Amino acid sequence: MSWQMQTGITSEQQEPSADEKRKANAVVDTIQQLGQTATPALNESNIFCMTIIGQVEGHLVLPPQNKTTKYEHLIPQLVAAEQNNKIEGVFIVLNTVGGDVEAGLAIAEMISSLSKPTVTLVLGGGHSIGVPIAVAGDMSFIAETATMTIHPIRLNGLVIGVPQTFEYLDKMQERVVRFVTSHSNVSEHIFKELMFKTGELTRDIGTTVIGSDAVKHGLIDAVGGLGEALRELNQRIEAWKRGRLEVGSV
Repeated sequence: MSWQMQTGITSEQQEPSADEKRKANAVVDTIQQLGQTATPALNESNIFCMTIIGQVEGHLVLPPQNKTTKYEHLIPQLVAAEQNNKIEGVFIVLNTVGGDVEAGLAIAEMISSLSKPTVTLVLGGGHSIGVPIAVAGDMSFIAETATMTIHPIRLNGLVIGVPQTFEYLDKMQERVVRFVTSHSNVSEHIFKELMFKTGELTRDIGTTVIGSDAVKHGLIDAVGGLGEALRELNQRIEAWKRGRLEVGSV
């Protein structure tokens, strides 16, 4: 009898409760759907960390073997971070090869229009349409070994060979150039020079810039890693909070 009671206690201790199972399942679902362990509503930190990895997926669903970031997942998260009073800053980490132009610009516009402090960090790579996202924050950092590829916009699929097609492509490209130059210190002349450079990329036109080169061109604000980026974000949060208190007292 004593042995049975002891065994029952041990199994009860090892068996997780229904509430624990529900929380564990919620975390697994969030990882599978959004690629991270917590959404802004559940995050106890005052900083919301958003990751943009793989390929930015737009209106077309990419093959299952592609690692993607779906823009329809990121936009609601940014809205939630903006509305959540507990969130005081947004930290964006990029390691992306690029992807859908309009989806990337939509994400970049959302980040740049947040009222709360934002800091971006490029780790590994912030290529193609990842460039506008990388410069969309209040302050941008890039790891010393990280790279950014700048190249002209390309069209996939059926292309109608008429002048209007090329005019549309040129207008879309100007949208990217205008956004990058207005949210960074790079001039339009230098950015277009990097974009249309020949000879550096074997199968494409453009330029790959590494860490300090991105800062030298004015594309990114500073070379740094996680510690530097979070330190900068915390300083901006403190300044933002002081500004709100001053406005409130007036």
